[in-house]
Amino acid sequence: MITNRKHLIWIAPVAILAMMLFVFIGGQIVMHLWNWLLPPLFGFREISFLQALGLLILCRILFGGFGMGGGGRSGSRHARERVADKIADRVAERIGNMTPEEQERIRQRIHERWGTGPTGGETKPL
Repeated sequence: MITNRKHLIWIAPVAILAMMLFVFIGGQIVMHLWNWLLPPLFGFREISFLQALGLLILCRILFGGFGMGGGGRSGSRHARERVADKIADRVAERIGNMTPEEQERIRQRIHERWGTGPTGGETKPL
């Protein structure tokens, strides 16, 4: 039991050191990439290490990321896919309930609006 406690005592400082190292390396990567790419390409100013850390934190807040969190964003992706599937099913059902003349009118409107898709003589039943 005592060896287990000694083992646990060293985990916290090592974990804190690892997190600090991760933040330092991430800040350095952002700073060097920014200073290497953006000033020559777009004329932006170079940034300091602290500005790079702020940018890294801002991106984390806005976009999530770093592969942590157990899939919180992937769950929302699946929800969007389900919504898209429901919309596609509803559109297919509505088109299936239309007469051939109504389907042809829809095709013509799409062609007039977007200039794509098959024209009148080349249509397949929806």
